[in-house]
Amino acid sequence: MPTEKKIWTKGSLTYTTGGVIVLFCWLLWGDFAWGLKERAVGFVAGLMVKSFGISNFWYGVMMTSYPCFTNIFLMPVISFWSDRHRGRLGRRIPFLLVTTPFVVVGLLGLAVTPVLGAKLHQIIGTDLVSLNLARLIVFAVFWGLLDFGTTLTNALFVALANDVVPTALIGRFLSMFRMMSLFCAVLFNYCILGYAETHSFLIFSGLGIFYGIGLYSLCLKVKEGEYPPPDIAAGQRYHFLDAVRTYFRECFALPYYRWMILGHVFSVQSVLAVNMYVIFFAKDLGMSTDDFGKMMAVVFMLSFCLSFLWGWLADKFHPVRCGMVCILLLIAVQAVGGFLIDSITTFMAIFMLHECTIMSFNTLMASYPQRLFPRAYFAQFNSAMMMVQSISTVLLAPLFGWILDMLNSQYRFIFPIGCVLGICGFICLVQTYRYYQYYGGDSGYRPPMKQ
Repeated sequence: MPTEKKIWTKGSLTYTTGGVIVLFCWLLWGDFAWGLKERAVGFVAGLMVKSFGISNFWYGVMMTSYPCFTNIFLMPVISFWSDRHRGRLGRRIPFLLVTTPFVVVGLLGLAVTPVLGAKLHQIIGTDLVSLNLARLIVFAVFWGLLDFGTTLTNALFVALANDVVPTALIGRFLSMFRMMSLFCAVLFNYCILGYAETHSFLIFSGLGIFYGIGLYSLCLKVKEGEYPPPDIAAGQRYHFLDAVRTYFRECFALPYYRWMILGHVFSVQSVLAVNMYVIFFAKDLGMSTDDFGKMMAVVFMLSFCLSFLWGWLADKFHPVRCGMVCILLLIAVQAVGGFLIDSITTFMAIFMLHECTIMSFNTLMASYPQRLFPRAYFAQFNSAMMMVQSISTVLLAPLFGWILDMLNSQYRFIFPIGCVLGICGFICLVQTYRYYQYYGGDSGYRPPMKQ
């Protein structure tokens, strides 16, 4: 007798194994375009804006706090709206189609920022503004466009995957999602980062064109299913204040979700200072940008090789358990890291261990929100978590910059700063795990909803 084909389902969607493979390929293709942009833009734009002569404080404001400030307002709106939208193309893809051009225009604008800044300098008058200030003005305009599109896309991309990938495969898919991100990081750091300070035009313009192709092809090939009707009658609309009250009541009224969100935020922010300033620490120690990129490529390749294993472990033991173990390791590395680094050799040893640990944490925790938040309102709850993360980043990024300015740019202190936040993250994850057990645990977990 012929063997029955394995059938996978997600809501109204039904897949054969071959259909799942095709779905994964298109989602990962879109993720390749998205991930390459995510991995490259921060470093290249950061080096560009630092070349304009800004301080650590203003670097933190422009590169980190400003984008996160817009996240606070944009992500909850687009997520709340998208969760309740019902259209011919679904509830995620229509928004991705609209937001992609903002990212493309922003990237192309950054490519010509030095040239446009010089033109603006001539138009305004060389006696009124400096060349660096003129370039900063142009940079800020296109950085704002890029940030607007990126914020909205980030809110929807993971939600789309959550809507179309069978639940039984979500952990393994997200590990592949993570592997693609790490592959992008290897590609960028090994092949491109060394040219970041000299070939920004080619990097930004290439990213813009490739991103547009990748996202639009994904939108054309991935199909969403049918969704249950939204929690309001057809033809009605939420008034703004009603929507705000509903959003905050559902996302924050229960202590469980507050602990869960804080566990994620503190853990993620434990590496914020490192991510922002480590490349300048490396340069102070005498490491070239190209060598730094090669070192990062090795780290990302190691993490890439381990990603599928971490995804399997997360499916088997649950992201919360895995996250608690991993954040403890990260705390230990950060506790000693800043005090042991005194040369390029010790920097490479400590930093590579640090990065392998946080990348393992990120992969093990990749399905954390998918496993714990209510599926029907995943984008809304996930945006609430991202909103809190954005608020904390808005406050912490300039604070870290100010601290480093006060310490005369002694970048070694980025590690003990992270250690303090990591300890807070571990405490919150322990509380999250206790609530997870209370609401059913492995055998019968049901996400609670505040009525």
